[in-house]
Amino acid sequence: MKQTWRWFGPDDPVTLAHVRQAGAVGIVSALHHLNDGRAWPADEIARRKAIIEEAGLDWDVVESIVVHETIKTRTGNYREYLDNYKASIRAVAAAGIRTVCYNFMAITDWTRTDLDYPMPHGGTALRFDAVEFCAYDVLVLKRPGAEADYTAERIEAAARRLASMSESDLARLERNLIEWVPAREFVYDRESFRRMLDVYRDLTVEGFRESLFAFLREIVPVAEEAGVKLAIHPDDPPFPIFGLPRVVCRAADARALIDAVKSPSNGITLCTGSYGANRENDLVAMAREFASDIHFAHLRNVKHEPDGSFHESEHLGGDVDMVGVVYELLKEERRRAAEGRADATIPIRPDHGHLIVDDIGKKVNPGYSGIGRLKGLAELRGVMTAVERYAF
Repeated sequence: MKQTWRWFGPDDPVTLAHVRQAGAVGIVSALHHLNDGRAWPADEIARRKAIIEEAGLDWDVVESIVVHETIKTRTGNYREYLDNYKASIRAVAAAGIRTVCYNFMAITDWTRTDLDYPMPHGGTALRFDAVEFCAYDVLVLKRPGAEADYTAERIEAAARRLASMSESDLARLERNLIEWVPAREFVYDRESFRRMLDVYRDLTVEGFRESLFAFLREIVPVAEEAGVKLAIHPDDPPFPIFGLPRVVCRAADARALIDAVKSPSNGITLCTGSYGANRENDLVAMAREFASDIHFAHLRNVKHEPDGSFHESEHLGGDVDMVGVVYELLKEERRRAAEGRADATIPIRPDHGHLIVDDIGKKVNPGYSGIGRLKGLAELRGVMTAVERYAF
């Protein structure tokens, strides 16, 4: 597997020199300063690619070309944004980048209540607190109909939790849930977030799934012609939040997506942390079932908590059998190589990482500190080496 690293561009506190020191050889990046639905210009792509290559690295994966909200709801001038997306696919392909990771999450990106959850080792992790989320959704945001999404016991627990929170606690929670999103140039406040939720009010899960499939029917032929592999990222967390439709949460969703548009360009990003946050998902079984359709992998781990909460664990220390997943991915690589496939090598990256050592107190992108991911990549590299040596 090709070891890659997410890099947010020249302003990323983790430099390309740091990436090389961590042992990664490929980069996962995007033109975040242009990620508002416009078509990516060839010269901007070339400029970013040149910076990466001057550091001795390859730009292997684009993550992500944003899917504009109008495309997801098929409203307004969505056709203009679809044309822009097609143009961006062709432009990154022309630059030699052949894998595009994207997501189809309504409004939100990955969502956590806590970006600095204390861990026993003294560092911090990302966490989703199910009770705090309910408190915000029902009692602070006061989303219409939210009470129907929770049990009475959960709402009572949420009310107790909210009563114990200070104003700064509440401000932190709201910032984490609706204001701060990685790699986005704008933020929501409470009122603008409510207005966006209203846009999705009448869109059912079935309707939203059809929006995704309609998007694929438009985009996959372009990607196939350009020689690009599309790899959808699962919803994170992989269950309904804010009453929004979620359609990439479990194995059945991945199966339906692949079946909707049969093409070697239509595949998935196996994010073990995102899929792993849903207790229904067996990640080893998914790696085995979808092996030929996995174009990219995010390798991280999660630990489930009894009340439905979860936190991001060390890469080898959670509820996902990471060794089993790595084995299945390496087995798939061998199968592809035997067939002579050009895409035999699967790019992977250590996804997220604990905030540890002297990264604590520094400016970092939450989840994307340097040392935590370096540790995760080193652990994964050890697993890959052992599996390669003794399993085949």
